[in-house]
Amino acid sequence: MTDVTGAPADVLHTLFHSDQGGHEQVVLCQDRASGLKAVIAIHSTALGPALGGTRFYPYASEAEAVADALNLARGMSYKNAMAGLDHGGGKAVIIGDPERDKTEDLLLAYGRMVASLGGRYVTACDVGTYVADMDVVARECRWTTGRSPENGGAGDSSVLTAFGVYQGMRASAQHLWGDPSLRGRKVGIAGVGKVGHHLVRHLRDEGAEVVITDVRADAVRRILDEHPEGVTAVADTEALIRVEGLDVYAPCALGGALNDLTVPVLTAKVVCGAANNQLGHPGVEKDLADRGILYAPDYVVNAGGVIQVADELHGFDFDRCKAKASKIFDTTLAIFARAKEDGIPPAAAADRIAEQRMADARAHRTAR
Repeated sequence: MTDVTGAPADVLHTLFHSDQGGHEQVVLCQDRASGLKAVIAIHSTALGPALGGTRFYPYASEAEAVADALNLARGMSYKNAMAGLDHGGGKAVIIGDPERDKTEDLLLAYGRMVASLGGRYVTACDVGTYVADMDVVARECRWTTGRSPENGGAGDSSVLTAFGVYQGMRASAQHLWGDPSLRGRKVGIAGVGKVGHHLVRHLRDEGAEVVITDVRADAVRRILDEHPEGVTAVADTEALIRVEGLDVYAPCALGGALNDLTVPVLTAKVVCGAANNQLGHPGVEKDLADRGILYAPDYVVNAGGVIQVADELHGFDFDRCKAKASKIFDTTLAIFARAKEDGIPPAAAADRIAEQRMADARAHRTAR
């Protein structure tokens, strides 16, 4: 079913009527010469220009691409609010196979589309796009971050993403066990790519025992070669979540890691990882709480990367970024305290705090 514009009716209902909507602007972009088809979704500019990455993905349909852009943009509003950034939430998706369809001309055309928004949306890397791609986009659009150091950017953001997750783990330990130290704790990491690799180093430096898994054998071998002691590997995530004596589970790969199948068998007392959208569906956060498992909201603890790309807009300074990312420790503790005070799961508490910050910003803007 479509409406008079030809757009799928369910997408328009999401945009204008559902709780998942409320977006300020959605732009459909097309450049026939390069083959570009993209969606730019701006959820909120209450706190400042919308900031979020560009995902390049072979969506099964245009409707699926629009829905993903809407969902991701909304998530960025909450992430940026909780990170204390003066940015709203936005996201862009480019429809296509990045291995086959990505060209310089396409990226330049995309840069022109972002530039046409006049700074309401600032773009960066996401799934399917990389630092080198942002360097190309930036040739047409000054509202581009996540560029290479050679081009005035901050480069790979995985270092600070991992550092932020580590701070979230320390806060979780402080809340649950009364001590932020992870020495002697057993931490399971699912996914040891760019972020997980750095996270292992932080944990081993503190003396934690680490259990890892990854679908790529080379990624596992790299970790085991770098850390011959204190790190073991298991076959897959199914085995990892059942490891006896696991203190912390860190999903650092795909979303939806916490669901009706995994939560009942999870042995860890804390979940704190870098993956986005870890909760498989609404209600999972309550299932975790009912089992006595402390959940550190993903968009709070994995905000180190967005802190870095936001800082790039003002002249990147790593020490300044790291100081901001270290505050994830205090933010996570504040969420746990609010959850206890309100009698709700931490995920709901984080949403309330983020929503209040955005509402206060809108009220202040209206009052001026």
